[in-house]
Amino acid sequence: MPVAVLNEARRVVQICPQAAQSGVIAGMRETAALSRCPDLHAEVVPAPEAQAIWAELLEQLYARFSDRVDGRTSGVAYLTLSAAGARDLAAALHAPVGLASSRELAHLAALRAPIGEVKEAHASGSAEQAFLKLTPLTHLTALGVPLASLEKLHFLGLRDLGGLMAWSAAQREAFLGVDVGKKLNRFLKGERTTTVEKYRPGQVLETSLAFDLPLTEPAQVDAALRDVTPRLIAELRGRLTATLTVHADTIGGRLSATRQLKWPLDEAALGRVAGLALQDAAALPLGIDRLTVQLGGLAHPGRMVGLWAGLAELEVTKTVLARFPEALVRVEWLDPWAYATDAQYAWVDWLTGQVRARPMTPRQAWTPNPAVRRDQAVQRVLAFFEGQNP
Repeated sequence: MPVAVLNEARRVVQICPQAAQSGVIAGMRETAALSRCPDLHAEVVPAPEAQAIWAELLEQLYARFSDRVDGRTSGVAYLTLSAAGARDLAAALHAPVGLASSRELAHLAALRAPIGEVKEAHASGSAEQAFLKLTPLTHLTALGVPLASLEKLHFLGLRDLGGLMAWSAAQREAFLGVDVGKKLNRFLKGERTTTVEKYRPGQVLETSLAFDLPLTEPAQVDAALRDVTPRLIAELRGRLTATLTVHADTIGGRLSATRQLKWPLDEAALGRVAGLALQDAAALPLGIDRLTVQLGGLAHPGRMVGLWAGLAELEVTKTVLARFPEALVRVEWLDPWAYATDAQYAWVDWLTGQVRARPMTPRQAWTPNPAVRRDQAVQRVLAFFEGQNP
């Protein structure tokens, strides 16, 4: 039976070879895929669960095959491997693998490789040109060409990249759009990405707890989660996490569920979300022999408390003020809602706090007329004779 994986927007993400032979391609809507393949079995995979599975796969690639792994786009991973390593990878994952000197050529080669085998794209001039000319139009999504543009090219009678290479650069930009056309033109001129960044391990935090007797009561699960969550909070060390995945090993196999997380996190919130994920897995009626909790999508938080956050704490600030006392100024807000700019804020000295005019000091937008100035002068004279400060 042909099978396809859908995202939450009901679009095709992955397909099996039988579905591909029926005309189903990635990016299609579910209705379009079913129209081409009525026997298609389409299954929706939630985004948090898909992210957790992809992060776990990247960890396996790093541990077993290479220290340079790039998997920013789900479903496509770039590794630095030898030919023997590429064959081992294809056999281990039963996936198509492309081998080339650049990421773009490797991606195109992987799309043309059979499942479980390696397709090599040579970088020599004639061999590379022959390989590119035979590239089907449907594979140009790897180069950033949208699916709608590929359908228009197919309507014009083009079947491979060779037909598009016969066009001029201006024609490709006019038909595909400036952004897509320039990117494709740069690729055809020989611009390639040849490096793969080092993978940062530890993107998934995991802790597990095994039980002598299977857990069957909610109170037992709550107690187990109270033992697990403090370990995860300690391993986070202030970092952020996007997903929480719960694996429950039962007599019927492993049942899993994933939930998205929001900042800030504490032990109580983490335990509550883990309990909800365990309810989604529906593993408690079968009895839980082992409970595993994973955190994925780790990142360091960024915080900005002001435009010049932390400037006063820098040692260089003290050095600058010691040599040039008037080099730094602060802004003092007078009335942020005032209509006149000069009434909104003023520049003051960094150390003394006295108002100090700067090139950026707002100019007065209004000057009093002669009658008003004369009245102000009279008031100052009267105040002088009355013994008050002018």
